[in-house]
Amino acid sequence: MASTQSKACCTVPPVVSEGYKEKGEWITINGMKTYATGPKDAKSALLVIYDIFGFFPQTIQGADILAHSDKEHQYAVFMPDFFDGKPVPIEWYPPDTEEKGKKLGEFFSTSAAPPKTLERIPKVLKEIEGQRSSIKEWGVVGYCWGGKIVNLSSQEGTLFKAAAACHPAMVDANDAPGVTIPYAMLPSKDEPKEDIEKWQKGIKTKNIVQWWPNQIHGFMAARGDLKDQAVKKDYEKAYQLLLEFFHEHM
Repeated sequence: MASTQSKACCTVPPVVSEGYKEKGEWITINGMKTYATGPKDAKSALLVIYDIFGFFPQTIQGADILAHSDKEHQYAVFMPDFFDGKPVPIEWYPPDTEEKGKKLGEFFSTSAAPPKTLERIPKVLKEIEGQRSSIKEWGVVGYCWGGKIVNLSSQEGTLFKAAAACHPAMVDANDAPGVTIPYAMLPSKDEPKEDIEKWQKGIKTKNIVQWWPNQIHGFMAARGDLKDQAVKKDYEKAYQLLLEFFHEHM
């Protein structure tokens, strides 16, 4: 999918297994605490939509990788706190008890209901552009729940130029035909194969689906155990793929 040229300029730095020190800063956008990283004069920007567990070192490290690894085409990266300081405690997952399942269900129907986040995205981009006049184009990356938001944000009238969904939740073939921009999907072994295949048959834009058959749902974000060398290796490869994808399409 990516050209040889893009591979030459995008190199993921060594991944830190634990005790990661963030490179960016915390700002407020649309009333939300937001992680901002990357050059302040960047012409290209990425909106990162985290998973239901909110800000985690693995997700923040991923944002820094996306911001700084492409020497020819660096990105300003922004990750807002769409859950307003109340993400899901990671102990709720997997939902192996009735109580956990109930709590997760309530969360998905309230704080994580897609319309609530979708309506905030244009306001977020507009406010950031008001502060960073250099930004001329946007891409979007979502993890798990964020992958659903990305799918719904990539339809006609989208504000984004390219989109990526990592181990996406709630993949629906009905969303695919409406996607209007290049799209990368990176499913793990836990995503339903049939759902992904139906989605890919329906998408009409340039796209890539890259499976990670040895990794769990969430390996690029909050649930990634980077102390496990096999996870760390695939985490690096997956971010390399994202960089090459965005380099090609932005």
